[in-house]
Amino acid sequence: MRNLNQDNITQAVIASFANTTDPRLKQIMTSLVQHLHAFAREVKLTEEEWFQGIEFLTRTGHITNDKRQEFILLSDTLGLSTLTVAMNNDKPAGCTEATVFGPFHVKGAPHYELGADIANGAKGTLCRVRGQVRGINGEPVPGAQLDVWQSDEDGLYDVQHEGLEQAQARGILTADSEGRYHFRSIVAVPYAIPHDGPVGAMLEATGRHPWRPAHLHFMVTAPGYETLITHVFRDHSDYLDSDAVFGVRQSLVCDWVQQPDGSYQMEYDFVLNPAK
Repeated sequence: MRNLNQDNITQAVIASFANTTDPRLKQIMTSLVQHLHAFAREVKLTEEEWFQGIEFLTRTGHITNDKRQEFILLSDTLGLSTLTVAMNNDKPAGCTEATVFGPFHVKGAPHYELGADIANGAKGTLCRVRGQVRGINGEPVPGAQLDVWQSDEDGLYDVQHEGLEQAQARGILTADSEGRYHFRSIVAVPYAIPHDGPVGAMLEATGRHPWRPAHLHFMVTAPGYETLITHVFRDHSDYLDSDAVFGVRQSLVCDWVQQPDGSYQMEYDFVLNPAK
């Protein structure tokens, strides 16, 4: 430990984990150090670049609060969120695919009766949403709970509006005895993820845009089934092929049909995987 250099420092750090009692923690920390040190060696990281990285992470922490999760944005824009979702949601064919959670879910959203207007005053064109929750064998899932959230026509979630006291464009509904659900909301539009912080600076520096295609977020839960966290994307939306957070799956894209009165209707069925 008194004669450490660039050739033996990695093994010295790994050896320091010898007394770790949790085998999974030991595995993760060992691999983390190996890859982190290998990265520094590969790019020949300078001390100034290392310090800039520390400053970047510090700013990411400082801007994070109960309404904005900059670390999730960072994970999303680096593809780590999608990679983690893909590795942990390998479902049978026919199940609805999962995608990223995003930073704007809020616990304790209001509960609504089926058919209610969850927009609750949010700006946008009326959109009626309906569908059914089923199991992989086609059986209806009665009483499935659907937690829904989306942005308004300005591309902002309710938590991004200063001084807004009530929840808007988000809510929790319970499917009926046949697993069917329906509610009213507003038409989803493309929006830019928050890019006035360190993640935005990273996107600009690397020549990337901050935009996401139009979508609704859903978290679907039911006893006996795996929880599904996903989006439903609006077909023909901009940015479907360049989503800033790499969240689009073709199976999650559907048509939002314009009605004679100018409103829209979106229909999507969710297929859940039985719990293991």
